[in-house]
Amino acid sequence: MISTAHTLPRTLLRLLVPILGLALSGATAAAGDAAAGKEKSASCIACHGADGNSQAPTFPKLAGQHADYIVHALQGYKSGSRKNAIMAPLAVNLSRQDMEDLAAWFASQDGLHTLEGQR
Repeated sequence: MISTAHTLPRTLLRLLVPILGLALSGATAAAGDAAAGKEKSASCIACHGADGNSQAPTFPKLAGQHADYIVHALQGYKSGSRKNAIMAPLAVNLSRQDMEDLAAWFASQDGLHTLEGQR
């Protein structure tokens, strides 16, 4: 008979090591500075609003959006894999840090609410 006392810790270790590796690598969250993002958001205000709560139904609300989604979208506009005639020229000169800062700013604003109020 196999003892579960020895296999359970090994199994937990096999599950936790990759999870801890991702968490420590920073791959799970954008490392932006919200204050810097607010300063960099001047060109976003006309369409998305000062805090990311666009009043126009044709422009998406960015307030409260997940930071990693915003970074991913901006990377797509910059690379051309995501098409938008307005966003492409704005994103082309953004650095990764600019994207993360903007994402941190808009994610920190009150807007999108997910289940149980989590963002």
